[in-house]
Amino acid sequence: MNDKIMVVKYGGSAMVDNDIKESVIDDLVKLKHSGYKLIIVHGGGNEINNWVKKLGITNKFINGLRITDEKTMEVAEMALSKINKELVQITEKSGLRSVGISGKDGSTIKVEKRYENNMDIGYVGKIKSIETSLMNVLLDNDYTPIISPIGIDDNYVQYNINADDVACSVAKAVKADKLVFLTGIQGVCKTPTIRLH
Repeated sequence: MNDKIMVVKYGGSAMVDNDIKESVIDDLVKLKHSGYKLIIVHGGGNEINNWVKKLGITNKFINGLRITDEKTMEVAEMALSKINKELVQITEKSGLRSVGISGKDGSTIKVEKRYENNMDIGYVGKIKSIETSLMNVLLDNDYTPIISPIGIDDNYVQYNINADDVACSVAKAVKADKLVFLTGIQGVCKTPTIRLH
């Protein structure tokens, strides 16, 4: 049995453009057939922005992090859940057996409240730990976990998390062989700093 694991951070224009989306999913199916166990971590910034605007909530950011009050957190979870299940639908249609989860499921992602420049930015989480049990069960049964970047703290309060941070932390926790970023943001990995092993 092949135990190579690849974590894929899926975001940016790769999630918006339908032609790119189909091409990405086709490539992921090929990677699965070539022997990789896949874990997909997705973002959802554009979808959250759209819903926040529709509901008349002002988008506010500090150093690229969304200031997330209680209303915005509800919108973020709704948008991320929608994206998560759409990705499950697309991947299943392409022949990739998958299960969508959030970091809340099985306490997969435990966080603490994050502050930026000593400023309270609301329900934004800093990752404390990754519990791999649920991911391992899915991988062992030939399912691809698709993870939404929401975590919970020790009091089971939910927080939005930067998806890039989630992908890096998940890759490290499962001792992934590869970590791939699919994003429209230039220069994200210009100077890699993470060691997977």
